Amino acid sequence: MKKIGRWVLTALAVVPFLSGCAGFWDLPTSSTVTTTTLSSGYFYVLDKSTSQLIVYYIDSGTLTKVSSYALPSAPLAISVAPDNDFLYVSTTSGIYLYTISTGTLTLDSTAISTDPAVAIQVDAKSEWLIETSGSGYLYAIPVGSSTGEIDSSRATAQVALASSTVNGISVAPSDKYVFVACGTSGTAAFAFSASSSDPFGSAAYATVAPVNTTSGAALSVAVDPSSRLLYIGESAAISTSGGGLRAFTIGTGGTLAELSVSPIASGGTGPHAILAKSTGDYVYVANWKGTSTGNIAAFAISETDSVYSLTRLSSTVATGIEPVSLAEDSNSNFVIAVSSGGSPYLDAYYFDSSTSGQLDTTITSSVFAGNFVASQH
Repeated sequence: MKKIGRWVLTALAVVPFLSGCAGFWDLPTSSTVTTTTLSSGYFYVLDKSTSQLIVYYIDSGTLTKVSSYALPSAPLAISVAPDNDFLYVSTTSGIYLYTISTGTLTLDSTAISTDPAVAIQVDAKSEWLIETSGSGYLYAIPVGSSTGEIDSSRATAQVALASSTVNGISVAPSDKYVFVACGTSGTAAFAFSASSSDPFGSAAYATVAPVNTTSGAALSVAVDPSSRLLYIGESAAISTSGGGLRAFTIGTGGTLAELSVSPIASGGTGPHAILAKSTGDYVYVANWKGTSTGNIAAFAISETDSVYSLTRLSSTVATGIEPVSLAEDSNSNFVIAVSSGGSPYLDAYYFDSSTSGQLDTTITSSVFAGNFVASQH
């Protein structure tokens, strides 16, 4: 394994130059739409074209719209609190709170923050809303776990980022770490303590530089459900045009060690979204492919004597153009993908009954211009 300590890194493994014809790193893609009678929990889609928040669920294999809500301005990001009681939506005019009751949303009277956050996530205890607007700082806003509103007894915490570019935030389910994908500046790792008045401390304890330090960029980040592995999606991780998935074990004290097989080609130019399955045995990566429809590649995770392995499955499933967001529904029956370029905007997949980890396309929809999706936990 490639060891990464608790301090800023200056060197990583050298990636050899690889060449080939167009599609050299692509996997076979399936676009066949199949049927299912499975149902999902509620999930929430931001419609950027009409500034709406739309609630859906899948009822016996049929995409069903529950309701829609007008947003005060264009949406930027969305996050559901782990307790499923609250939904936070960031817009160009600030961050708004919704109370959830069996899929019905009730808007809090005013914005809880005027920051137009480009990335938001609620910590595991539903006590902090972690966000950034790309101003060069990461913020932790104190919220009440029983109300979702600002907790005025605690102060907002902040910590400096190495870059104003933020492509994603992931809070470890253990509530011990926060990881931020910062484009060409790499991925920043912060210690996190929900019980502290200053949950971040003073600075990032480690920075994972891109594999390709000239043209590579961290586009997405995720942590598996047991907080044992960190996943990073990077452009130019395999070749100048080949995106890749990187995987690291998270050791005691947050020490990161990259798996020996990492990075692995993800099947496109830009891995812009990562979803770690709730069972922890698979991870899914949504890839851009220029102006063509994208795809989702699946990776199996295995462990032998505390040594982890990552293996890419033999085929992908098609998405719309420029997939930007993935979510697993709360019933663990479906993976939902939203693509900002449409054709289609939304895809729903269920887990294949005969090939473990494989996704089967079951629903496609182009009725809205989506940019992000979140689901109940």
